[in-house]
Amino acid sequence: MRILVVDDHPETRQLVARHLERASHAVTAAGSCSQALSAISEARFDVLVLDVMLPDGSGIDLCARLRAERVEAPILLLTARGSVRSRVEGLEAGADDYLGKPFALSELRARVTALGRRGPRLRERVVTIGPIVVDLEARRVRIDEKAVPLTAKELSIVGFLASRCGRVVSRDELIEAVWGDLTESASASLDVLIMRIRRKFGDHAERLRTVRGLGYTLESEP
Repeated sequence: MRILVVDDHPETRQLVARHLERASHAVTAAGSCSQALSAISEARFDVLVLDVMLPDGSGIDLCARLRAERVEAPILLLTARGSVRSRVEGLEAGADDYLGKPFALSELRARVTALGRRGPRLRERVVTIGPIVVDLEARRVRIDEKAVPLTAKELSIVGFLASRCGRVVSRDELIEAVWGDLTESASASLDVLIMRIRRKFGDHAERLRTVRGLGYTLESEP
């Protein structure tokens, strides 16, 4: 795979690059947002690894800009451990995964490999799943042309599932995307909200399916 590593710390950047190269990946390293944009304009990458803190801007802002410019490569954000706000903002900006610093190189390699296998993700502004229409930008959901009155958290759950285009999303991934951290209270809240969403979906409740042992998916066919 072709991987772009963006980190302003030279030693970290070189260490990560060497580790990924030993795993037979082609790595380009950049130390700033401007260098990253220059590299992306010249080559196509399979995975982008972005540090949140960069000298000429934020990795989160860079992520949002790349998504706005239709760069669809999976993005892994490197964040300060415990920075829930950064993780949430990163996922909302279009990142696919995050890893807290300090991190184990073996875990970084595993996450990069997983993102590479997943490949680019379709990021349509409006996703249609059978009779369910999810406007990701306007944060609205309609079923059979009728608006569904969802709360902010319910909208986040449905939007996240819809953005995965019918793929199964694990409980942990969904909780981290919506709540920002894995906690018992968030897990309990997810169960309650899933039931509420199904009630609001009415006759189409079965389209929000629980895949036992794996997670949830929105299906175009019941």
